[in-house]
Amino acid sequence: MTMKTKPLAQGGGTLRRNLGLWAIVGLGLGYMTPTVVFDTFGMVARDTDNVVPAAYLVALIVMVFTAISYGKIASAIPSAGSAYTYVRESIHPNLGFMVGWTSLIDYVLLPMVNCLIIRSYLEALFPDIPGWIWVVVYCILVTAIIYMTMRGTSNANMILLVFSIIVMVVFVVMVIAQLSRGEGAATLASASPFIHDGVTLSAVLMGATIVCFSFIGFDAVTMYAEEAKDPKIMPKAILLTVLLGGAIFLIAGYFTQLRFPDFNEFAPGGDQQFIEDSTLPIIGQIVGGDVLMAVLTAAGFCATLASGLASHASVSRMLLVMGRNNVLPQRLFGYINPRTHTPTFNIVLVGAISLLAIPFSLEIIAAWINYGALIAFTFVNISVIAWFAVRKGRRKTPADIFNYIVMPGIGMLLTGILWVNLHSDALVGGLTWTVLGVIYLAVITKGFRKEVVAFDENQPVTGFNKVVKVPVDES
Repeated sequence: MTMKTKPLAQGGGTLRRNLGLWAIVGLGLGYMTPTVVFDTFGMVARDTDNVVPAAYLVALIVMVFTAISYGKIASAIPSAGSAYTYVRESIHPNLGFMVGWTSLIDYVLLPMVNCLIIRSYLEALFPDIPGWIWVVVYCILVTAIIYMTMRGTSNANMILLVFSIIVMVVFVVMVIAQLSRGEGAATLASASPFIHDGVTLSAVLMGATIVCFSFIGFDAVTMYAEEAKDPKIMPKAILLTVLLGGAIFLIAGYFTQLRFPDFNEFAPGGDQQFIEDSTLPIIGQIVGGDVLMAVLTAAGFCATLASGLASHASVSRMLLVMGRNNVLPQRLFGYINPRTHTPTFNIVLVGAISLLAIPFSLEIIAAWINYGALIAFTFVNISVIAWFAVRKGRRKTPADIFNYIVMPGIGMLLTGILWVNLHSDALVGGLTWTVLGVIYLAVITKGFRKEVVAFDENQPVTGFNKVVKVPVDES
C-alpha cells in the first residue's frame, strides 16, 4: 500500500511538494510588501520624533520571539496555519474562535490598506483626479479579477519581489551618494535615527505598533507547509522571513531617516495629508526627481497590487470556509458560483468593504489591523506554553522551561506591551469588534453551553488549494 495525493475539491488539481526554503521565504517577503517602509515612513517619523529605524528594531525584536513560537507550534500542529487553529487545539475551541474573530479584522481590512496605498500613488501621479475615483476603479478591477479566478502563482510574486528590492537598492545607493555630498544628515554613520535628545520610549513603542503592520504576513508562510519539500523547514522559513524582512525595513528606514532628518519635509505648508497617507511618492520625488518617483511608485504599485490580490482572495476564501462550516450563515458565505467556481458573494462583499477606503486614512486602518494581529501574536505565544508545558508536560528540565515557558512568555509580554500602546481609536474599534464576537459566540453556542464548530481556513475552496494523503491499495 502506498500513499497518493488526492484532490479535495472540484477541478482535479493537486499540490506537490516542490517548494524549497528560499521559495517559501520569497513568498513570505512578497506578502509583507517591502516597499511599505516608504508608505508609512512619514507617519512613523512624526509619531516617534524622527527615529523610524528604532521603531522597526523594537518591532523586529517582538516579531522574532513570536516567529520562534510560530515555528514551534507549527511543527507540533503541522496541518494548521493560524493563531485560531493553534489556540483551538492547545487551549479551547471557543477561545480559538474569539482569536479567529479578532484576527478577522486583519483579513477584512488588509485589502482596504492596499487600496489606500494605491490611491495615494495615483493621487501623486495624477493630482487633478479626485482620489475616490481611483478607489472605485481599483475595487472594481481587483474584485472582477478574483471573481473570475482565485488562482495565483509564486513565480509572479517572486518577479514582483525581486523588482521591488532592486528598486530599493537603487534608492539606497542614491541616498548614500546624496549623504556623501552633504545633503540630509550629511553622514553615513549616526545614532540619531535610533536615539537623540527628546526621544521617549513611549513614542518609540507607539511607532513600533504602527510598523508591526509591515511584518503582517510573515506567518502566512505556514500555509505552504503541504507544498514544502520538507515540512521540517517551516520553522526556519518563518524565522528567516522575519529576519530578512526586518533587515530590509531597517536598512531602508535607516538611510531614509538620514536623508530626511525632519518629517516636516513631507508636509509642505503644514499639509499633513502627505503624512497620513503614503509618503513613498514624495520620497522618490525629492531623492531622484520625476524618474525615481515614477520607478519607486511603480515598484510600490506592483508589490501592493500583488498583495491586494492575495489578501482579497484570502479573506474571501476564509469567509467561504467559515460559511461551509456554518460558523457564518451558510446560504451566503458558503456559496460557490457554479460557473466561476469562486465564492462570489464573499468576493463582492470584500470589494464593497474596500470602498470604505474613500474616507479613511492609512494610519487609522493600519492601527485597526495591528489590533487583531497583536492579539493573534500574543495568543500564539500562549499556545506554545499551553501545548508543550501544560498538555505535553514539558516543564521538568531547564531546557524545556526556557524553550516552552520563558521564550514564549517574553514574546507574550512584548506583544502585550505593543498592544496597550495602540492608537486609542484602534483600541476602541477593536474592543467593540471583540465584544460583538463574544455576543455572536454566545448565540451560536447557545449561551456557551457547547463548543463552537471548528473551521480551518486552509480547507480547499477551488480544487487546487489543499490536498490530503490517502492510502490507495495498488495491489
